[in-house]
This record gives sequence, structure tokens and C-alpha cells, in this order.
Amino acid sequence: MKLQQLRYLVEVAKQGLNVSDAAEALHTSQPGISKQIRLLEDELGVQVFVRNGKRVVDVTAPGKEILRISERILREAKNLKRVAEEFVNEEEGSLVIATTHTQARYALPATIQNFMQRYPSVKLSIKQGSPTQICEFVLDGSADIAIATEGIDQFPELVSLDCYQWNRSIIVPDNHPLLELRRNVTLADVAAYPIITYDFAFAGRSKINRAFEAEKLNPNVVLTAIDTDVIKTYVGLGLGIGIIASMAFDARRDQGLFAIDASHLFQPSTTHIGVRRDAYLRGYTFAFIEGFAPHLKRPVVERALNNRGED
Repeated sequence: MKLQQLRYLVEVAKQGLNVSDAAEALHTSQPGISKQIRLLEDELGVQVFVRNGKRVVDVTAPGKEILRISERILREAKNLKRVAEEFVNEEEGSLVIATTHTQARYALPATIQNFMQRYPSVKLSIKQGSPTQICEFVLDGSADIAIATEGIDQFPELVSLDCYQWNRSIIVPDNHPLLELRRNVTLADVAAYPIITYDFAFAGRSKINRAFEAEKLNPNVVLTAIDTDVIKTYVGLGLGIGIIASMAFDARRDQGLFAIDASHLFQPSTTHIGVRRDAYLRGYTFAFIEGFAPHLKRPVVERALNNRGED
């Protein structure tokens, strides 16, 4: 049994049972993958995949358990490598952050700048996606940590660490009637206009929906987007008023638009960091987490990781 064979198994499953796609992802040949998987099945004495001719069409019952164990073995092998790297090159390596556009654009720049100055030999990468996608990036090992408002607590394999709370602002163009109300604006006032805001899966959208539902209001959401800058662009075109994270508005940069504090209208949201419970984190990863959320010092994160799902 070889680790490479386990990698082939896991990648075929990851690619939707498409051996050709798995071969392309692993930069090898389709016959080579098929041969190694057959050899592993012969050694184990069971079939992992159900085949129809040369096509893989399903995973057998024992195959599902074999895949689960294979994934764990590959993660632990990666952890072994990280342990060695930690002691050989304490300040060299890579760190992949999976996050949403709002976090990458508005919350993370200062942290990333400070981190890169402190660890110039660490290759830092950012992968953007929806909350579900970024959690899956961490689960499949293509990212080290996830940063998002929604979704992380839906994955029991991840430890969810609270970072900070934030709320929202109503964004309107110049001379909009809501500017006369300012802090006295109500949800009914907001619901009277076409609304442009985040896609449901993003940036605490559920808190927005619940606030309107509690007041028995049916807001006219005419456009949704995953990108705050897109929302502001269409507000500037006069297509509606925007509801965005307050941190995403800069009066100097967003000329022609005005922000009305809406923290009295919506419950605050919390940004979280998600980490695999079985991950071995390099020292600089702990440093990044603390740089983003100063209260999340290494002992705090380690206690959360060692809690093994009991939190």
C-alpha cells in the first residue's frame, strides 16, 4: 500500500468519479491511476469503486469507509511534513487563506500586509469563494484556514473561532430621501425602496431577512451580488438602495454615495475563522490568526483544536 495509491483514490472521488479529470489534476496518466487503484483493491481484497466497463460509476460500501480512512491518512501525512518543516524552517512555507470577497477586500488587507512584512519567506495565497466553498477548500486540504461570517459552524469537522462583530449600513446616492431621516430610519422606510444587497449565502444575509420577517415586511430585493463593490456600483446608477457591511464603505473612495448607520435595524453578525480539527498548524499560522483577531492567541486556538468536537 502506497500513499500515492491513496491519493489516486481520493482524487477520483473528488473529481466526481472521473478518472481522466483526476489524472489531469494529479499530472499523471489515466491508465496509471486505474492500474494503481486496481493494485490497491487487489491488496485490500475488496473493490473501492463500482465499474461499468472502463467507467467508474459509484463507490462501494467498503469503498466509502476506505476513502474516509484514506483522506485521514493523507491529512496526517501532510501534518507529519508540516511538523518537520516547523523545526527545519520555522519561518518558511506556505499559507492559504480561503475567504469571501468582503473579508479579502475590506477586513484582511492590514493583517496580510503585517504578516508579509513579518514572514517574507512564507508564500501567502488567498482563495475566494462562497462560505460553503471556502469551508470545502479547508476540508479538502487546498486551504489552511477559512474566514467568513456564514457557514463555518455548519461543518463539524471545522473548529469555528469567533473573531469580531460587525453590522450594516444603508448606502444611498446623493439627495436620496432617506438621508433626511438618518438615524431615525426604520425598516419600513428601507422596504419602501428597491434594495440591492448580498447573495443569500454571503455576509450575514440571513440577519437581514430575519429583521424584515420580524416586522412582517416584504422587501423588494431587485439585485443581489457576492461583491460589495458591485452593489455600490448599481446603487450609484440609481437602481436601488444598498445594504452592505459598514466596513465596506469609505466616504473618501465611494464618492457620490452616502452611508446611513443601520446597526439599530439589524442584529450584529460575527466573522469566524475555521480550521480543521485534525490540522497541524505551523507557528506562522497561529501568528496570522492572532494578527487578525488579537484575542485568539495560540493557547486559545490550541485549546479549541484539542476540544475534538465537544465545544
